[in-house]
Amino acid sequence: MPRIVLLVASICLTFAMVGCKTLTKEPETVAPKAPVLDRVFQTGILRVGMSGDQPPFNMTTSTGQIIGIEADLANALANSMGVRAEFTQKPFSELLGAVESGEVDIVLSQVTMTPARNTRVAFVGPYFISGKAILTRSKSLSEADEPKDINMTGIRLSALAGSTSESFIRQSVPSARLYATPTPDLAIQAVIDGKVDAMVADLSVCLVAALRHPNEGLITIGAPFTFEPIGAALPPNDPLFLNLVENYINILEGTGTMQELEAKWFKNPAWLNQLP
Repeated sequence: MPRIVLLVASICLTFAMVGCKTLTKEPETVAPKAPVLDRVFQTGILRVGMSGDQPPFNMTTSTGQIIGIEADLANALANSMGVRAEFTQKPFSELLGAVESGEVDIVLSQVTMTPARNTRVAFVGPYFISGKAILTRSKSLSEADEPKDINMTGIRLSALAGSTSESFIRQSVPSARLYATPTPDLAIQAVIDGKVDAMVADLSVCLVAALRHPNEGLITIGAPFTFEPIGAALPPNDPLFLNLVENYINILEGTGTMQELEAKWFKNPAWLNQLP
């Protein structure tokens, strides 16, 4: 057989053997990545971020303990995972950054789920529905039905800095003079002191503020201006952790536990005695 024919035959046989090996190669098994979930189980600690000043969702007692609906949620979630919850208290405006940087594993702090925030973190929920309202001492303002009813020249409004309440004022009440505060309590105090005409916040916050200050003549509107879905903020790089929290929230909803928590914290004001 001519040498050139033997060479060609050898090359063809080599490619055929390589092809057979490629076709019969076992696929590599890629383990799912769960960096946050793995760390939680390894340390036995679920790091939960919250402001600690948004009653009745989360608040700090006179002894320094964080309590509220979201504190109960965090402890129940951690318990179901066989770990313990460790609370990291930060100003509301810094909480999403704490998730992004990995300082906390989850934020439960009355965070409204918005498209803009969803570009930074993952959300599970909503576990509560709220809406924007106002807290005021003015009867005429408390009768407002729509944002345009309070969009008057010279009106002074307070709101928590970095919150959707601040965004609401800028977008829906452009005539207002905004007084942004680092905590909800300072926004409430501004109403009490007469520095502003009203505070904009979630309806639940306004209702609780009126309960906490029964002698200050504080009133709120009958129905919220907006629809505000409240959810848990999680890191975007751990789908298994996201799925675990999502399933757990669904279980709480399905078993009626969320309704029980709402009744505990909204209908029984006994917890007010624990606050400073």
